Amino acid sequence: MTGTIDQGFQADGSMPGNAGRPMTLGDSGHQGDFGETFIRALAAAANLDALRADRDRVGVDWTLRYPAVAGRRGFPLIDVQVKSWSDPRGNEISWRYPLEVKNYNWLAGTDYLVPRFLFLVVVPRTVADWADISVERLILRHAAYWACFHDVLPLPGRKRSSTYTVRVPRENLLDIRALHGLFGDEFREMLTR
Repeated sequence: MTGTIDQGFQADGSMPGNAGRPMTLGDSGHQGDFGETFIRALAAAANLDALRADRDRVGVDWTLRYPAVAGRRGFPLIDVQVKSWSDPRGNEISWRYPLEVKNYNWLAGTDYLVPRFLFLVVVPRTVADWADISVERLILRHAAYWACFHDVLPLPGRKRSSTYTVRVPRENLLDIRALHGLFGDEFREMLTR
């Protein structure tokens, strides 16, 4: 039997303990939680440790740790801020994402010990299309992309809740190989300049 996320776990589409009514989808935190779970699943597939702080005080949703091989710098880390988006805009070269200034400032510049990245998870508009499940597969839609802003300065003096449109290159598709590449020396070296 195949099904989508809105079909639940019973053949008739009802959820256990919900008096036969389908579960409501799409509350205010649902899309954000899906985006973070998307990244967590990708990290697990990439054999990375995913660490989450108890509170989000500095714009870091996940810290990912790479179990380094012998002879390399031990256990490199990256910090990531995850945003999910069901209304993608841009062109064939890059997404144009309206990021809150406070979030941008938490990613921009070089005043960090650990490289920081924006992970943008582009999801379908219809919640029921986010996942497709069968006994042979689990498909999460659509895809995630990454951007690094260490080469640009924060925006001081702007209202924290205003937005700043950032470009997220479409070529920066976040797959396992790309995720492993974010642990490279290139990004750590950006912070030591």
